[in-house]
Amino acid sequence: MDAANDTASSCPDRGVPAHVAVIMDGNGRWAESRGLPRVEGHRRGLEALRRTVRAAEDLGIRALTVYSFSSENWRRPAAEVTALLMLLRRFIRGDTVELHARNVRIRVIGDRAGLPEDIIALFEESESLTRNNSGLVFQVAFNYGSRDEIVRAVRRTVQDVAEGRLALDAIDETALSERLDTAGIPDPDLVIRTSGEMRLSNFLLWQAAYAEFVFTPVLWPDFDRRHLEEAVAAYRGRDRRYGGLSAAGGQN
Repeated sequence: MDAANDTASSCPDRGVPAHVAVIMDGNGRWAESRGLPRVEGHRRGLEALRRTVRAAEDLGIRALTVYSFSSENWRRPAAEVTALLMLLRRFIRGDTVELHARNVRIRVIGDRAGLPEDIIALFEESESLTRNNSGLVFQVAFNYGSRDEIVRAVRRTVQDVAEGRLALDAIDETALSERLDTAGIPDPDLVIRTSGEMRLSNFLLWQAAYAEFVFTPVLWPDFDRRHLEEAVAAYRGRDRRYGGLSAAGGQN
């Protein structure tokens, strides 16, 4: 995919969003409501993720970004963090080959500094194996925080100016977008958050500037193709104006 600086142009087919981003929320509540350990909620959340990736492919969505582990999640109890990392390792080792066979391209965004070396190696292996695939771009946000991402992009921009690779007056939205973790992927057209919460939680703050939002009460482990189709249907019904007039001539 080529970078898209004009969000409105990132979705040539008005019926299907080109890029869907998902804040996968509610694993712990799902488990607790059933008297199960929280790790079981995360395990069932992985099953929901597999269903969603398959559904996104079937619907013709070109990019799917999921918020899998925020930079703030390290504050959770050590046992839960350990279980999450174990599930991450299992998912990458077990699913990469199948995703590759389905022509899915895997990307991982977020700060890799300080991560366990084996996890970094798994990220690099999955990205390398699927780099030339032309199907769905499956982008996993891990150890990710949008403010941190923007700070790192600013640092790269300043360094490029200092080292003569970028002129000071060439700094614009495009220059910064090209230095974000998501460089080369169109901004999301649709952001979905499960579990009934209505906030971004430091996810894709820059990229979601013109995205449509769907908040669903469904807890993530219960999310399936039907719920994705409902979110896409809601997106179809929106009037996306990008600061201009609506198709009917109405004002903002």
